[in-house]
Amino acid sequence: MRDISPSELQSSFETANPKPLLLDVREPQEYAHCHIEGSLHIPMNDIPSRLAELDREREIVVICQHGMRSRMVGDYLERRGFGKIVNLRGGIDAWVLEIEPSMPRY
Repeated sequence: MRDISPSELQSSFETANPKPLLLDVREPQEYAHCHIEGSLHIPMNDIPSRLAELDREREIVVICQHGMRSRMVGDYLERRGFGKIVNLRGGIDAWVLEIEPSMPRY
């Protein structure tokens, strides 16, 4: 698994084809508070029962608040045969600070 900074992720939105899947693994109340538009929300504890919703061949950028839960989910996905897993370094908090400062923080 590799890490990606918020600015690298933003650049990949502009150049990647297909675009990576943004997988937000935070809890529902966290996701409701703020999230990156277009992300798929599957809370961390629901990942095992919802693996079929994810494409094993597509690049998946896993997102949480600070990058720790997303790293755990990324490790889990890699152990399940997903080969293109990326962790958003610093999580949604870093995204807000670097890319979208108008987005609420918590």
